[in-house]
Amino acid sequence: MLRPYPTLDSVKIDLSDGLLSLRINDPGRRNALNDDGIRALNDALETAHNDEKVRAVVLSGEGDDFCSGFDIVRRNADPTNRPRVGAIQRRLPSQAHRLIPQLCALQVPVVAAVSGYAVGIGMQLALASDFVVADETTTFWEPFITRGMTPDSGATWLVTRAVGPLRARRLLLLGERLDARTAAEWGIVHEVVAAGEAGSVAHALASRLAGGPTVALGLTKALINQAADQRLDDQLRAEGFSLEISSRSKDFREGLTAFVQKRPPQFSGE
Repeated sequence: MLRPYPTLDSVKIDLSDGLLSLRINDPGRRNALNDDGIRALNDALETAHNDEKVRAVVLSGEGDDFCSGFDIVRRNADPTNRPRVGAIQRRLPSQAHRLIPQLCALQVPVVAAVSGYAVGIGMQLALASDFVVADETTTFWEPFITRGMTPDSGATWLVTRAVGPLRARRLLLLGERLDARTAAEWGIVHEVVAAGEAGSVAHALASRLAGGPTVALGLTKALINQAADQRLDDQLRAEGFSLEISSRSKDFREGLTAFVQKRPPQFSGE
């Protein structure tokens, strides 16, 4: 039985016409995430993995900002309630370090609509998405070193894969900030749009992807994500298995029929 999507004020979740919307909803704190918010995103993605109705995902933030990172100020506000030594490394595998791999492994396309701050885990959420639509107000920032701490939530892996080690050092060791256009030049952002337009453009892109051949899209996404770590022989073998599966889908037959009939395909996601 499919588990229900979580209900939480700080994360708004909606599924309509194959499009799953995950919107971080704490604009008063620039959509900083807390334990409950990360748990809700994790639970929503776990459900989406098994929900045949989901064909694409839009990840966004309410108001002017995407996500300003994890709310460490609120976590450490009470000096009398300090967690014992080792709490971070015990907690991360079930929270932030579960969230990023789930987002990467989800076999439907994910589009991030980014504006304002995308900081820390907020930047990681964007990097783990398949497409990033950022408006001109966007600032990407990895502030870990400026806080005297080391990166988490996959920052060293995601950033290095996205921009290479030299630029990764600028972001992670020097704490440099990136505007949307520089992020596009560096290959992080798919499209830069005018202020306030990231949501609508991202939604249109996600709707286009939701209307595509879902099985083939999911398998291709998985192949892309594993390619950098594979030998050519292993990647070719993986492509063969993926082609075997996708060519048995209804969408393959529809694509072939549409090609013969010289018309646009009408994919069902099956």
